[in-house]
Amino acid sequence: MVLDTATLRIAFGLMALALVVLFYFSAYRVTRSPYSGWWCVALVFFLAGSGCFLLNGTPHQVWANPLGNAVLVYGAVAVWAGARSLRTAPPPKWAFTGIPLVTLVASVLDHPATNTWSGGAVFLAAMSATIGLASHELWRLEPGYSRVRIPMAVAAGGLSVFYLFRWVAFLLDGQDGPVFVTVFGSAVTTMVTMVMLVVVSFSMAALSSEQQTRALRVVATRDDLTGLLNRKAFLDLAAEQLADRAITRGSGALILADLDHFKTVNDTYGHAAGDFALKAFADACVATVRSTDLTGRYGGEEFVILVPGASAERAEAIAEEISRRLADAAAPGGLELPTASYGISVYDAGTSSVDRLIASADAALYRAKSLGRNRAARSDEML
Repeated sequence: MVLDTATLRIAFGLMALALVVLFYFSAYRVTRSPYSGWWCVALVFFLAGSGCFLLNGTPHQVWANPLGNAVLVYGAVAVWAGARSLRTAPPPKWAFTGIPLVTLVASVLDHPATNTWSGGAVFLAAMSATIGLASHELWRLEPGYSRVRIPMAVAAGGLSVFYLFRWVAFLLDGQDGPVFVTVFGSAVTTMVTMVMLVVVSFSMAALSSEQQTRALRVVATRDDLTGLLNRKAFLDLAAEQLADRAITRGSGALILADLDHFKTVNDTYGHAAGDFALKAFADACVATVRSTDLTGRYGGEEFVILVPGASAERAEAIAEEISRRLADAAAPGGLELPTASYGISVYDAGTSSVDRLIASADAALYRAKSLGRNRAARSDEML
């Protein structure tokens, strides 16, 4: 028994509908991850586009064929957008308008009333390009991001290459050529896509769950206002680094910072201004320290930085640079940003207590305050 293209498309539509329902309730509704949301959108577009092609051979083909091409390309763009969401990168706006619009125009101008492959070259190129971009986004994720990152990238890349070969065959052999019809025709593509959708959907469910877990982990470890590590997360990570001699390299420094006269900022300009000052100081810290250093909001207007491998002199230079960046920050409404005082403690390979390190820096911070603020003071104790 040979299945015709229409039968395969109906089967594809039913399968896509089932996947939309299952994926929405089992993945997106549970995790609310952007990636699962984009995949649900992509499945809806694939379902709608396939449905449009069922009208081929009827008087409605004149509008259904171009619309089906554009909607399928929208689905591929949604797959790309989902892959970008894993890096928290928004989808480019031009992709949702430019690529499908070009596909639609090319199809409309290519006699869609009589030509079931109207705009076929543009359609195939757009599908190959957008799915290929999705594969590229998955490859760009850091190696430890997900256990299904590589299989997903390979699957998307394989489908992109398949559409690329279809495009080449379409141009060289023609839409009625034996190679294109036999190897890359609509029936073959529908079967290939059905298998890919089933396989990829299970992988995407796992990836969506991992994305949600990652997001929850970030929420649990970050300060809501500044985006820095919260107190507990800083203390836990600092303890891990002190225990790992490969990270500490035997020594380092801890900087405890406090914004001077912060209460005056709140009383004079309001709490919104105080929040702005806290975020400005956090931004100055992030811009100054290395990505491998730990920076956290210790509490209120206090911040803490752990700099493995740094000397007391290096820590003082960091504090000076943070203050310079804070002073240069543009403040709204005539707000005068506060200065900051710093306490610095240093440690060697024998240090294991984060609490003692912070207590030593706190004593140095108290001395900096007593000496007139807006300065850094070192602890006399080597921990």
